[in-house]
Amino acid sequence: MSDLTIRSVESRIIDVPLIRPHGFATTTSTEQHILLVSVQLENGVMGYGEGVVPGGPWWGGESVETMKAIVDGYLAPVMVGRKVSELAGIMADLERVVARARYSKAAVDVAMHDAWARALNIPVRDLLGGTVRDKVDVTWALGVLPLNVAVAEIEERIEEFGNRSFKLKMGAGDPAEDTRRVAELTREVGDRVSIRIDINARWDRRTALQYLPKLAEAGVELFEQPTPADDLETLREITRRTNVSVMADESVWTPAEALAVVKAQAADVIALKTTKHGGLLESKKIAAIAEAGGLACHGATSLEGPIGTAASLQFAAATKAISYGTELFGPQLLKDTYIVQDFEYKDGQVTIPEGPGLGVDIDLDKVNFYTRQ
Repeated sequence: MSDLTIRSVESRIIDVPLIRPHGFATTTSTEQHILLVSVQLENGVMGYGEGVVPGGPWWGGESVETMKAIVDGYLAPVMVGRKVSELAGIMADLERVVARARYSKAAVDVAMHDAWARALNIPVRDLLGGTVRDKVDVTWALGVLPLNVAVAEIEERIEEFGNRSFKLKMGAGDPAEDTRRVAELTREVGDRVSIRIDINARWDRRTALQYLPKLAEAGVELFEQPTPADDLETLREITRRTNVSVMADESVWTPAEALAVVKAQAADVIALKTTKHGGLLESKKIAAIAEAGGLACHGATSLEGPIGTAASLQFAAATKAISYGTELFGPQLLKDTYIVQDFEYKDGQVTIPEGPGLGVDIDLDKVNFYTRQ
């Protein structure tokens, strides 16, 4: 093993178009903006990580532009000159330099994991405890789409990739119309696949308790974060009254918030996003809390590109608590890729990449092509 000292930390913004517009509760994306961070060691080994937020700063408070400023100006100076094997200590020091900024920290956390594992010629999952599984189930998210378009997309995904579960976004429109649309879709295809919804914390208590029972009656199998993040009482009430699994997403950013959800018995599942939690180290803490509290974890997505997706797949491979499948379809939503290998999506699952580090290699020509000037 040669010198593991971090020589440099660099970042660039890349903009990759989506295969179709993807609607959230408050915005619609036509391309994904990604901060690609590279960590180079003195031995020449390079590791990569991504800073990605779903649909921009409306969701997580960060954007690729703010992430770049944080990484270049504040995080990189703490990292350079340190050994990448001091990863836990480096991340602790970053907490003293920058508060929150979890997407920025996730990018450097993953890049360091990738570089360290490549230097050791092992996969990242070995740094996280070793392999639990080599494939994970993948839910496909439809965004906000008209009924006929959504049905056509579901049929296409079943035929081509064997997807068995689908998530629809709600919260952007009139609750009654939203509910009618999703209930109709569920009745049309719900006998063959699992239908889940994500309201992105946009409904109040009264709206949620009025319309969620109708969605439960229609056959929706999971409610993701229907109400505001800090209102655990209502989330608990929904969990108890609807007899449908409830997933906390916006309510859980930190280990302390995961513990609060467990204590309040406010959800059945935690949406674990390695980006949202600030990287792989913090994600391990949240997974352990959920598992100890009897909650499942879902390998959720911030619509990462291939590097961020590979990181979440490595994490899922090593983490038993990821027991409620994943939503790690981000690369399939992009019109193009910037890695050499393709992920293997088949029979509703994706295979964890093999090889050192994240198991995928950068296509530098594609990265240069999509780099923002």
